[in-house]
Amino acid sequence: MAAQDVLGQTARLASSSALLQVLFRVVTFALNAFTLRYLSRELIGVVNVRLTLLYSTVVFLAREAFRRACLSGNTKRNWTKTINLLWLTVPLGVFWSIFLGLVWLHLLEVPDPSVVPHYQAGVVAFGLSAVIELLGEPCWVLAQAHLFVRLKVIAESLSVVSKCILTVTLVILYPQWGLYIFALAQLLYATVLVMCYVTYFVMFLGSPEATKKSFPVARVRALLPNFVEDETFVNWKEARLTWSFFKQSFLKQILTEGERYVMTFLNVLNFGDQGVYDIVNNLGSLVARFIFLPIEESFYVFFAKVLERGKAVKDQKQDDVAMAANVLELLLKLVLLIGLTITVFGYAYSQLALDIYGGSTLSSGTGPDLLRCYSLYVLFLAVNGVTECFTSALMCKEEVDRYNFVMLALSFIFLCISYFLTHWHGSIGFILANCFNMGIRIAHSIHYIYDYFKESTYRPLAGLLPSPFLVLVYIISGVVTGFSEVFFCCDKGWMARLLHIGVGALCFAATVVTIFCTEIKLIHFVRSQ
Repeated sequence: MAAQDVLGQTARLASSSALLQVLFRVVTFALNAFTLRYLSRELIGVVNVRLTLLYSTVVFLAREAFRRACLSGNTKRNWTKTINLLWLTVPLGVFWSIFLGLVWLHLLEVPDPSVVPHYQAGVVAFGLSAVIELLGEPCWVLAQAHLFVRLKVIAESLSVVSKCILTVTLVILYPQWGLYIFALAQLLYATVLVMCYVTYFVMFLGSPEATKKSFPVARVRALLPNFVEDETFVNWKEARLTWSFFKQSFLKQILTEGERYVMTFLNVLNFGDQGVYDIVNNLGSLVARFIFLPIEESFYVFFAKVLERGKAVKDQKQDDVAMAANVLELLLKLVLLIGLTITVFGYAYSQLALDIYGGSTLSSGTGPDLLRCYSLYVLFLAVNGVTECFTSALMCKEEVDRYNFVMLALSFIFLCISYFLTHWHGSIGFILANCFNMGIRIAHSIHYIYDYFKESTYRPLAGLLPSPFLVLVYIISGVVTGFSEVFFCCDKGWMARLLHIGVGALCFAATVVTIFCTEIKLIHFVRSQ
């Protein structure tokens, strides 16, 4: 597949994934706002922090390394061996589910049954749902490698909608069920997701469409583990790369979910405060989840397909290098401007957003300061997502192994800083520690990108330098909206709030117009792709 075709399909995949994330976040926020009126903060804290951490840890440790290894390179490979390798995620998931389930049941603090009933059933259900989801991993990788955009949209949309409908129904009818509600909803989510992928490939394989596309898997049976006579069960090159990524993914999970591990294992916040932190964290990460994450996932595939892993820039096809450098520069500029916009306007509108969303429960206390700090953290997330997806797609096995040592040291430092900052500054300490963590990771990735392109004429890191005039507009907008918050928000009535929103709208419009005038190349890229 030509690099230009890969770019077009990757951009469509990123756009569709972003729309999916918008749907998921909107549904999740509506669900949180709804359940806050029926269930306790403690129950929501246990579900959104403790049990969701169990589920995300199991699936991440079981599949992340396999996904990265099996999506590296082009689609012309021995897919039988790749599928065999992917099926190893299931026994690995069973192991992590049992091991971590026992930790969650016997080593961690058990919530008060009168406040959070059926905790044990919740742990079992969330661990089981992770294993069920891993059953569809070969289908997911096949779909992602061949850029089946529509399948991903339909499968994930149906699973999320099904989960939310069941949750709302049970919360209204049987609020006393406690964690049973979320346990059943999580099991339904995993089952619907897997069934969508399996049903699609059962219908697709062997069809005229599959034959026309020369799809590398011809029969449904080929999606199951298969032994090939006189050949190894798996591709050992992929297996070794998977092991390298596994060591890295273990550390990356600690860094990504570090604050939840500190909350869960060190009990620095009670379950009610954990619930508030999680709601604010979800609100703050809205843009990160529905824009930055799809860009990172989709363009990881693009860079891995266009450039060959482990090869120096001078040994690559120069047309592909030029395209990759141009795309990387524009992606960096895109996420940087989105991050700066969130940081600047998030500071002055955090309290108003929380007050509208959750009332005084969220807008009083540390909630607004949490969201303001998270607005700054979004800027770090924006840059790290793109720089790290490029380095992950290009690093050879030895470089991945070296990076693992960096991640190991960073994990230890991050957990220590999280613990001390939390004791010093409460839940805000988690976000400050995350900013430090992301800053170190960005520095490493920037160093790698600089070294990679230094022997060429391309300088994609220029994408991190916005125009001076645009920076001036951001500064003026931040100052104006900051004064607007002092004078109009948030205890002076709805008319004052509307004036505050109007000031922000004018400053935002001025910022957007400036972007259109100063970043013409970026606007063309976004419109064309």
